[in-house]
Amino acid sequence: MSGLLVAGYGFGASSAPVPSPLAPSLLTRLSALLPQTAQPVTLLTRRSSISTVQLELRVASVGGDPAVLRQIAVSAARGVPPVYDERLNITREEFKKYVVFQETLASTGKTFRLSVTRDAGRVTFGDGPSMNGVLRGVSVDLKTGEMRSPEGFSARPVSVPPNDDPSRGLEVRTGFQWRIFGNGSAGRAVNGTLSLLQLNSGRIVLAYTRNSMLDYKLNVGELIVEYTRP
Repeated sequence: MSGLLVAGYGFGASSAPVPSPLAPSLLTRLSALLPQTAQPVTLLTRRSSISTVQLELRVASVGGDPAVLRQIAVSAARGVPPVYDERLNITREEFKKYVVFQETLASTGKTFRLSVTRDAGRVTFGDGPSMNGVLRGVSVDLKTGEMRSPEGFSARPVSVPPNDDPSRGLEVRTGFQWRIFGNGSAGRAVNGTLSLLQLNSGRIVLAYTRNSMLDYKLNVGELIVEYTRP
């Protein structure tokens, strides 16, 4: 799943080289972002949007029909894909280039407490209403940053670079991402991405997307929540 971009990182699952261990300062930051026991969260969902900002600038610069441009902007705001019109004074290829389809995160309005236990050395996720088993059995070692999955595989985190350009995805202040991949015996496999991001607003987004197999049972899941930490 390609998914929402985070300053060059995606929420989609993929394999990746094993990253280097985190520095102590980054481990401290990681611990501060991970949820507390019974953390109150809000469930998020993906929503598609259409950006026509660059198209509007380009059409205005070449004297395209403003009425046609206004209609395109209205359609995009309603989520309707714009249709090329030669009165824009640009080519069909330029039109496709300047109409950008983006994914955003939106609140569902549903709140609940995340099933998670935390001690001095580890954060471990359980399951509960609205979690749909997606995070069940996933844990993060607070001393190394290593993530372990119930399928029996592990991954180290990488630091997500800051991003203050909304056209490049979420506006992120700091964060971490784990890309986990494994294919073993006894019907166990996983291909997933765990993202932990603090946005410029101060909110924290936790997202896990994975395709997995446990005891030969295939499962596809995604959970995206947001919360705040003191």
